[in-house]
Amino acid sequence: MSLDQAADQAVDAVWRSDWGRILATLIRLVGDFEVAEDAAQEAFAAAVDQWRTSGVPESPRAWIIQTARHKAIDHIRRRARLEEKLESYVPPQIFHQPDHGTAEIPDDRLRLIFTCCHPALALEAQVALTLRTLGGLETGEIARAFLVPEATMAQRLVRAKRKIRDAGIPYAVPSALDMPERIEAVLTVIYLVFNEGYAPTRGEALVRTDLCAEAIRLGNLIRTLISPHPPAEASGLVALMLLHDSRRAARLNNAGDLVVLEEQDRSRWDHAKIAQALPLVEEALRGGPGPFALQAAIAALHCQAVRPEETDWAQIVRLYDVLERLQASPIVSLNRAVAVAMVGGPHEGLVLIDALAASGELDSYHLLHAARADLLRRIGSTEEAAKSYRRALSLVSNESERRFLERRLREL
Repeated sequence: MSLDQAADQAVDAVWRSDWGRILATLIRLVGDFEVAEDAAQEAFAAAVDQWRTSGVPESPRAWIIQTARHKAIDHIRRRARLEEKLESYVPPQIFHQPDHGTAEIPDDRLRLIFTCCHPALALEAQVALTLRTLGGLETGEIARAFLVPEATMAQRLVRAKRKIRDAGIPYAVPSALDMPERIEAVLTVIYLVFNEGYAPTRGEALVRTDLCAEAIRLGNLIRTLISPHPPAEASGLVALMLLHDSRRAARLNNAGDLVVLEEQDRSRWDHAKIAQALPLVEEALRGGPGPFALQAAIAALHCQAVRPEETDWAQIVRLYDVLERLQASPIVSLNRAVAVAMVGGPHEGLVLIDALAASGELDSYHLLHAARADLLRRIGSTEEAAKSYRRALSLVSNESERRFLERRLREL
């Protein structure tokens, strides 16, 4: 392998695995989202050039952080209006030559997520900012996730970062008194980060394991931070993510295409993760239960079934009944309709899905049309099923899911 190839692979690996850690460290040091992000991007660009010549350093992440620190200092110095306040923006130790160790304050990313999830920001801005800063997603990828133009999302991100700076939102974990009102938003954002990893909006990938792992790590960090009595929903969220992630290896066939749950080879599931999650499900249900605990209980019923026909669909419907009362949403209703179809037959499920379709709330959601097509296929309504598959294909953005839907359509 040439130096150029080794350097490019190393830079890409650090970007994917350590972007969130690097940015969190820099934001702690310089106190400014935009300066930290610009400096990090410049450091990665410098790494491409220098590593191609001198080789990959022993500690790539530490090299990036050190280089980005110096570039951040240069940014701040160039801001004439901030020169007099330089000490308040950059702690004195930043000017010292750092070593290349990989140690960092463990809670840097936790501080960053609580900053991104401050109640002064709209929920959509919280999610977008977390995906950008901790997940390292490009603005275009986040825009596709929110179904808005890239320019619109870029403006939202800029406004969110400036609001944090101008409003003096602290880069800190909130006090015990402030924790309850903040924790729900933080858990929601962590789960959305996990979902972006588990079912990415970017076209070519089926799973981004780095985002899944980061979301699970953050969920566990929340539980550890608030121990010995973590919120039940935090336990429910970690259990839910572990149970979903346990099925990751079985979601692809040899060609890299999507395999739906009922067709998966369950011997490929990660049973260690399932065993780790099940006590957390019980812990979460004893404490509430809340939406994450209920979803985790549903996922647990799937994971405990040795064969698809052993799945306790009646219990799953009952759990969805509770979830729908607790957190009504069209997505929950759609999932419940699919479960009802497994208990009472596809006709019963179709009645519920057609009612959802008539409301128009999920008309641009490809999984509504895919679920409807599947039930129509099961009752032999081929022509109508084909129409729904085509509608789903017009909306899907993930290539693996697209190929699955195209195969279903061809099979008709």
